[in-house]
Amino acid sequence: MSEGKISVLFVCLGNICRSPMAEAVFTHEVAKRNLSNKFNIDSCGTCGFHVGEDPDYRSSKTCKKHKVPVNHTARQICREDFNKYNYILCMDESNLADLQEMAPKNAVKKIQLFGEYDPQGERIIRDPYYSGIDGFEHNFAQVTRCSEGLLSHLGF
Repeated sequence: MSEGKISVLFVCLGNICRSPMAEAVFTHEVAKRNLSNKFNIDSCGTCGFHVGEDPDYRSSKTCKKHKVPVNHTARQICREDFNKYNYILCMDESNLADLQEMAPKNAVKKIQLFGEYDPQGERIIRDPYYSGIDGFEHNFAQVTRCSEGLLSHLGF
């Protein structure tokens, strides 16, 4: 990652629903504030189920409905990610436990729930994969609030 930039990695299980949506929304919020040159943003999954795939069509459809571009190909987290990123933000407790187990000891403090930045206090961003489009809409609202909360926390 580039020196002086804040690097943020969003993580869910397969990297096709929640984390690419969080990446897209956060990237969009950063761009709206003319801060793109201050951040490196990416997403990945804890498992390799969908490596190389595009985001779930419902995740992309929801983002596009809200005029948020999505440009991502699923990938799995790798050991180097724990050193590259300042913030490793996951969607639920299962992701959190997996990441903490995988992480080198010096990187554990970087890992947290993205929902910790939700001003409404909804800490868990639930997997919408088996739900209808309403689950994706709910996730979109959550990751938007969390993105705004993170930017506020960072002083932007």
